[in-house]
Amino acid sequence: MIMAIRRVYLDNNASTLPLPEVIDAMMTLLREEYANPSSPHQFAQSAKYRVECARQQVADLIGAAPKEIIFTSGGTESINLAIRGFLQANTPEPSAGRFVTTMVEHSAVFRVAERLAADGYDVDFVGVDKHGRIDQAEWDAKLTPETSLVSLVHANNETGVVFDVAKLGAVASDRGIPVHVDAVQSAGKLPIDVSSLPISLLSMSAHKLHGPKGAGALYQKRRTRLAPVLLGGGHERNLRAGTENVPGIVGMGVAAEAAKRDCGEFRPRVTALRDRLQRGILEAFPDAHINGLKAERVYNTANISFPGLESEAILILLSEAGISVSSGPACSSGSVELSRVLKAMGLDERIIRGAIRFSLSRFNTPEEIEYVVSLMPQLLSKLSTMCGA
Repeated sequence: MIMAIRRVYLDNNASTLPLPEVIDAMMTLLREEYANPSSPHQFAQSAKYRVECARQQVADLIGAAPKEIIFTSGGTESINLAIRGFLQANTPEPSAGRFVTTMVEHSAVFRVAERLAADGYDVDFVGVDKHGRIDQAEWDAKLTPETSLVSLVHANNETGVVFDVAKLGAVASDRGIPVHVDAVQSAGKLPIDVSSLPISLLSMSAHKLHGPKGAGALYQKRRTRLAPVLLGGGHERNLRAGTENVPGIVGMGVAAEAAKRDCGEFRPRVTALRDRLQRGILEAFPDAHINGLKAERVYNTANISFPGLESEAILILLSEAGISVSSGPACSSGSVELSRVLKAMGLDERIIRGAIRFSLSRFNTPEEIEYVVSLMPQLLSKLSTMCGA
C-alpha cells in the first residue's frame, strides 16, 4: 500500500531546491564576507575574488571564457540585456532593426519582441508544428539579409521541447546574423559548449539549476557589442549597473559547478522517473495527451493534457494531496488565458484547457512518483464524474 507523502514537488521548471552546498556558501558570504566588491579595501577584495571564482564556474558550465560572463539578477534581465542591449548597440534606429524569434518563446522574450514592434522594429515570429518542433522552412525563409538578431529558446519551459540550436543557429550564422539563445531551462540539464555553437549570446538563471533566486548570467561572445539597459555605476564591464549580489552570484557558481559535475549521474535516473510518471498517468487516463512527445524533450519535463478536464481543478486536487505541479509558466499563474505555447502548436482547445506540467529534479524519488501514479486514478475519476467527461 502506498502511503501518503507530505509533499511531492514536481514544479522544478518554476524553481528548484537550492543545493546544500549552495546554501552553505551563501550563508558564509552573508555572515562573514558582506563587503561591497567594488570597494578598494582588502575586505571588499575578498568578496570580489569570490565573484570572480563564480564567474569561472559559470563559464566552465557552458564552455565559455570568464570574461564572456556578465552577472545579472536572473533570466529575464539576461534576456533583456541580450536582445535590447544588442539592438540598441548595433542598429542606428528602430526602423533599421529586424528581430526574428519563435511563437513558443518564454514571455521574457515574447514581451520584449512585442515592445520592439511597438517601438518601430520589424519583428517576425516563426511557427512550430503540433509537436512543438520549429518549422525549418519558415525559419530559413524569415532569416533575411535585413535581420539584425534572432532569439531562440533551447528547452521550452512549458513542454520541454528542445530546439537544435546548433542547426538552427548555423542557418543564421551562415547569413551573418547574430544568435541569442534562451538557455534558462537547459543550462545545467543539457550539455552546452558555446565555443562550438554558432551563437553570440546566451541567457541563464541560477534558480533553475538548484541555485538561488535573484541571480543570473549572460554569455556575451567576444566582440559582440551590447549597450547597457540599466544605467548607473560601471559594474560588469559597464554593462550591468548595480552592486553585485555577491551571495547570489557565489550560489550560482556553486550550482553551476555541481551541475557540470553531476549531470551525467542524475540525468538517467530523472529520465526514468519521468517516463514512469507518464506511463502511470496514461494507464489511469488513456485519453491523456503528452504534449511534445514526438519531439526531443529535456529529460525532466512532461506536459500532459487531460481532455475534458480543467487544469485548474486538477491542480487544486493535486495540491490538496501535497503534490505541487503547474499548468504553465509560473509568471502566468492566476491567468485564465490558454497557454500561448500550446496554442502555437495548434492543439485543440480541450487539450490545452486540461494541460498540466510535471517537472522533476535530481531530488525526486521513485516513492514520490509511485505516490502520484497511485493517486491519479481516483483523482481523475472524481474529476471526470464532476465534469461529465
